[in-house]
Amino acid sequence: MATDEERTDAEPTDAEPTDEEVVETAAEAAEGLVFDRLKTTDVDDLDITVTFEDGVLEVDVYLDASDAEADLEQVADDAALAAQGAVDDLFANEN
Repeated sequence: MATDEERTDAEPTDAEPTDEEVVETAAEAAEGLVFDRLKTTDVDDLDITVTFEDGVLEVDVYLDASDAEADLEQVADDAALAAQGAVDDLFANEN
């Protein structure tokens, strides 16, 4: 563990997750849900944009899977919700 002089942004003093951890957690959860619901070969394009600024999480999921039989809008919405849930869990586990 780093001392106060060695502390970096990756090691916050207040035990809160870093912004980077929040973004990574959200993106991984969204991507995981998409590929749980769709075959990798069916996904033509997937873009997950996550921002976390001033305590506000924004998740945007763009999904193009022309060969998939699933409701793509619902999958994208569910992926964004999964991202939010994963971040909620991250903060709950830190406290």
